[in-house]
Amino acid sequence: MTRDPQTPSSAAVPGGPLRGIKVVEFASLGPAPFAGMLLSDMGADVVTIDRPPGLKLGDTTNIVGRGRSVVLADLKDSGDRERILALLDHADILIEGYRPGVMERLGLGPEPIAARNPRLIYGRMTGWGQSGPNASLAGHDINYLALTGPLHAMGHADGPPVPPLNLVGDYGGGSLYLVMGLLAALLESRQSGRGQVVDAAITDGALSLMSHFVASRLRGTFEPRRGSNLLDGGAPYYSVYETADGEYVAVGAIEPKFFALLCERLELDPALRDAQHDRARWPCLRSELARIFHHHTRDHWAAVFQGSDACVTPVLALDEALDHPQQTNRQAVVDVDGVRHPAPAPRFSRTISAIRGPAPATATDSTEILARWSRITHLKTARTPE
Repeated sequence: MTRDPQTPSSAAVPGGPLRGIKVVEFASLGPAPFAGMLLSDMGADVVTIDRPPGLKLGDTTNIVGRGRSVVLADLKDSGDRERILALLDHADILIEGYRPGVMERLGLGPEPIAARNPRLIYGRMTGWGQSGPNASLAGHDINYLALTGPLHAMGHADGPPVPPLNLVGDYGGGSLYLVMGLLAALLESRQSGRGQVVDAAITDGALSLMSHFVASRLRGTFEPRRGSNLLDGGAPYYSVYETADGEYVAVGAIEPKFFALLCERLELDPALRDAQHDRARWPCLRSELARIFHHHTRDHWAAVFQGSDACVTPVLALDEALDHPQQTNRQAVVDVDGVRHPAPAPRFSRTISAIRGPAPATATDSTEILARWSRITHLKTARTPE
């Protein structure tokens, strides 16, 4: 029987699958700190190096900054830099999110660090990557998506592109690819005894995420026009419809059997029930679906489709989403010192992930970190069979 990761097994090991992994994260914005949060949730001991005075210290709403220690250091000061180098001598992973060349100018680039700690995995998180004509330029999520295709593909057919928050670029193409690369390199280092540089660029990750659509374009099944494809709202059976109260429902009835259930629950005109894949009749089908959905409220339709495979769901605002029964059943939102946090993901059946505390209120002296890491190294050595 497969055990639900929600319920720890009798052999559960507290601390997460990355327990004992030591990470030094240089404070930055966007995808790098989110990657640090994910590693911390999975049990890694993450230490963030921030500049004095540490403006986010004590900010209990800093959810992305949860579960780590903070060491304050002026990296341009030789004494502070030596303290950080001492930490890096014991670290398994380094994460930095600066523009290319910054770490090198600080004397903290990959080569001098590898000379001191050859097993270190050196994670570099940038928008454009370490090379290319844009490498040294500033940018944000919207710019990275603009040059890799996703932004052009999102939005209504008769409107401009719509930025998908910063989920696709910063977090999808950035943080998740960085974490995947770090863990792959960490696994390889266990065999080779050598670290390496992980060059994670948001543009690389975002373009990789577009692989399905690149393939669809090659096959002629993806049109470079917004609102004209299966997954961009172009298909009337995969779209969003306004309800009588000004709210919305999401319809994703792609498979014919699910579309049939949609038609049945809506009591759709039988003349349109075979129009799912007839593009000539899509405008008529969309118009009729819009008319029907606009006749009742969002919550009415939520009740109508509750328990159905028609793939119709209410579109919830964030506050509503946190309290939805699906989230409460899986304990997907947890309280940390009175602040609601998204729970760690993914879930593990034996080495249980957990939030290691809120964003720290005070900085920690680097000597305390070194003492803690020395104990971790001692325990890991003691567990290693001869």
